[in-house]
Amino acid sequence: MTFQNTREFAKQLDAQDALNHYQEQFIFPKVNDKRVIYFTGNSLGLQPKRTKAYIDEVMNDWAELAVEGHFYAEKPWWDYQERFAEPLSKIVGALPSEVTVMNTLTVNLHLLMVSFYKPTKTRYKIICEEKAFPSDQYMFQSQVHFHGLKPEDAIVEIKRREGEHNIRLEDVLAKIEEVGEELALVLIGGVNYYTGQVFDIRTITAAGQKAGAKVGWDLAHAAGNIKLELHDWNVDFAAWCSYKYMNSGPGNASGCFVHQKHHHNSDLPRFAGWWGHNKERRFKMEPTFDPVHGADGWQISNLPVLSLAPYLASVEMFAEVGMDALIAKRDHITSYLEFILHEIDQEVKGSFEIITPSNPAERASQLSVFLHGEGRSLFDFLMKNGVITDWREPNVIRLAPVPLYCSYEDMYDFGQILKKGILEK
Repeated sequence: MTFQNTREFAKQLDAQDALNHYQEQFIFPKVNDKRVIYFTGNSLGLQPKRTKAYIDEVMNDWAELAVEGHFYAEKPWWDYQERFAEPLSKIVGALPSEVTVMNTLTVNLHLLMVSFYKPTKTRYKIICEEKAFPSDQYMFQSQVHFHGLKPEDAIVEIKRREGEHNIRLEDVLAKIEEVGEELALVLIGGVNYYTGQVFDIRTITAAGQKAGAKVGWDLAHAAGNIKLELHDWNVDFAAWCSYKYMNSGPGNASGCFVHQKHHHNSDLPRFAGWWGHNKERRFKMEPTFDPVHGADGWQISNLPVLSLAPYLASVEMFAEVGMDALIAKRDHITSYLEFILHEIDQEVKGSFEIITPSNPAERASQLSVFLHGEGRSLFDFLMKNGVITDWREPNVIRLAPVPLYCSYEDMYDFGQILKKGILEK
């Protein structure tokens, strides 16, 4: 399709968009009494209108049933998390038994590393990407310290080549081969938070496992955003947050994946708690841990149902839409935003550069824009003019055209506001 940088063309695309009506199912902030253009779904998704009803249901059950809500609520609390198995499994490409919800993201990654990072004297190194999200970096450092190792010895970062913004797949594979028999774990973000680069999860997983390592993924920016086939790709484990592309609310519960091949391995260490105990015998208060066979066996405490309620609202919306439809619009609207950016860049004579890969297979719902000669004042201008976007040091604005609630006309309007901000500097 040949794009055009006109409002009429953008409206035409919206009229043809099968998901366009989902915008009406979200609540948008307002700036100057006008609905914002919201580009920060890669940080915190908008609130779906249906969310309140899910929370109110739990609150009403708590008021009317108190403790009996565990068993007699319309959605009993004691097995509330089981409602996620089917819809979440479709979002991440897993068997229902391979997914669960619990805790928050970094907590879950730490707990999963108890099971899957078992360093020895000869096999102890972790491979991650340069400029991983800081929480992951802190996690790696504390984990290797916990095992009596030094980060400078145990943590191996895959770096970008000089003058390049993204990491090459061949460099990841070469590093895995280089570390070889010293490699214990590969743990990378499925989508790099800074550049928006999507990694080849299948190929990297196979390479890490061929080297004798376990392979896990931080899918914070991937779940609900890219096509995942975690079971078929033989991923050992993964975790993700729910408040970015899955719109479950600030700091909300995390999802986990543990491959079926690990479910019956009684030698696999884990930190245990009673909610991971055999469900049929959980309330017998037995002294010896008998884990549920599946990802639920990694649960520790009974779950925060008030937090799970908005997450359930979201995954049921995803079930209605389907990942294939979301990804089709994601690719199209991201390409239109890329086109708009290039058009504006030509008009204002090279003030910025898109550092996200141009290949649609290597990106998702994010374009990171490096500002040349522009400062935070441009970001401030956008915010004051109703474009909610994200600033990352030293000079990057991240734009996430989330397909559930962003429109093509939003892309056009953003281009006009961006041009005005640059020209009025």
